[in-house]
Amino acid sequence: MSAGGWRLRWFFNRRVALALLWTVVVLSTAIIANLVGIRLTGGIADWQQWMDAHAAYFLVWRLLLYAGTAWGWIWMRQRLVRVEIAAVLAVTALEVSQLLWAG
Repeated sequence: MSAGGWRLRWFFNRRVALALLWTVVVLSTAIIANLVGIRLTGGIADWQQWMDAHAAYFLVWRLLLYAGTAWGWIWMRQRLVRVEIAAVLAVTALEVSQLLWAG
């Protein structure tokens, strides 16, 4: 494979494909929500006025979303630390058992 092929190989990774798919889905949903809102309110100016009138609700939504994300990150990090400690202990136990059996 050529050097250029190796550089583009990451693009065909399954994780990258899923991340790109989710990005497209989220952006498409946002665009559709705005188009529907503009249509329902009668125009861009009316949609902007509605958005301004409900800005406090969107702020609360964002704060709850950020709090949920932070809680999830802390929850995940605690479990990852436990897994890291367990992995170090398992490798240490394996190495100690190898030393005891070899000696």
